[in-house]
Amino acid sequence: MIHASLQAFSSHCARQPLGKGPFAIVIAEDATELASTLDHLTHLGFRRIFLLAPDDVDLPDHLADPDLIDVIRHPTRRPGTAQAAVNMLIRLAPGQWLHYCYNAEYLFFPFCEQRRVGEAIAFVTEERRNSVLGYVVDLYAEDLSHHPNAVSLESAHLDSSGYYAETRRTTDDDVLDRQLNFFGGLRWRFEEHVPEAKRRIDRPALFQAVEGLQLREDNTLSIEEMNTYSCPWHHSLSAAICSFRVAKALRTNPGSRHDIDNFRWHKSTRFYWSSRQLMELGLMEPGQWF
Repeated sequence: MIHASLQAFSSHCARQPLGKGPFAIVIAEDATELASTLDHLTHLGFRRIFLLAPDDVDLPDHLADPDLIDVIRHPTRRPGTAQAAVNMLIRLAPGQWLHYCYNAEYLFFPFCEQRRVGEAIAFVTEERRNSVLGYVVDLYAEDLSHHPNAVSLESAHLDSSGYYAETRRTTDDDVLDRQLNFFGGLRWRFEEHVPEAKRRIDRPALFQAVEGLQLREDNTLSIEEMNTYSCPWHHSLSAAICSFRVAKALRTNPGSRHDIDNFRWHKSTRFYWSSRQLMELGLMEPGQWF
């Protein structure tokens, strides 16, 4: 179903509630790999996908299961509109689990090749947690002369090292318990082209829409416990969001595109679209889930 705006979608939900999740929200900034992003979420087992896209973004001709996808026309390129859209959907889906991403981004959680997202959520819920921290892992094409927008599923590469974390503090300089600011990937290697506020790679990968929750502009949640990387007593499951978004932006923006002719370096490695590879590189954690 296609909705003319977020307001139209909200009115529709008042008449016909969304039902049971988990739900995925895709924020389409353009049409790049939009079909593969939607197909990936469908295969992971999301019960419904909400696609937010401007009027000038063409919808894919073929989708894995078009009945699962609601299209919401929305100006996703304006600053702050992504957070506003996610926050509206939080209010429309109380108690349900959500994931949000952009086009050309792909959610991975431990053992996702054999297990559905509902199974991961069930495990996290048993551990009395209502969020899964994610790390945005930058992907980029091997050869920019063949893929000038840096996007290629077949030759995708990622950085195998260069990731680090810093203590997260409040505005009063108090240390936040079990919270860290994570950095790495292209935002670290090409930081001169990335605003400081956009350099972090941590983002909530899955979270429950609890009452009063808000997604903030810095991609943290307003309930601090939901931003923690683990529970107090042991390591918790985490996820990775494998993303071409930064590479594409660096190759598109006038201030950086002429300075970058290759993203590869001596720590680049081919991405095999495997949760095991991400775990072996330390880019996500199975916790106590075996």
